[in-house]
Amino acid sequence: AALVLSALSMASAFAPAANKASSTSMDACLSRETILSEPDTTEFGKIWDPLGLAEQGSDETIAWYRHAEIKHGRVAMAAVVGVVVHNNHIVFDGYLSPSSDLKFSDVPTGIDGIR
Repeated sequence: AALVLSALSMASAFAPAANKASSTSMDACLSRETILSEPDTTEFGKIWDPLGLAEQGSDETIAWYRHAEIKHGRVAMAAVVGVVVHNNHIVFDGYLSPSSDLKFSDVPTGIDGIR
């Protein structure tokens, strides 16, 4: 009996969890007051906003600013990875431009790559 109970209790660990429906609409964004009340990492209780962008627009505008900041940060991180890969002479096989007979390995590293 103890073996059966033990097996049943372990089986519940693999049962699927109930998923809540998530909303991605602009109605689900945080209000400006909630965002501005969160402590900042540089000065607790204040937000670093030298241009005063948090005071412009609505809650949707603030949500758009936050989304744009995250998106551009991710693009910048991918660009840094590309620079590190290229400057370590890791090249891809094939042609960058078959019509110009330009291979990936023909592009020089560093600043010479844009000249």
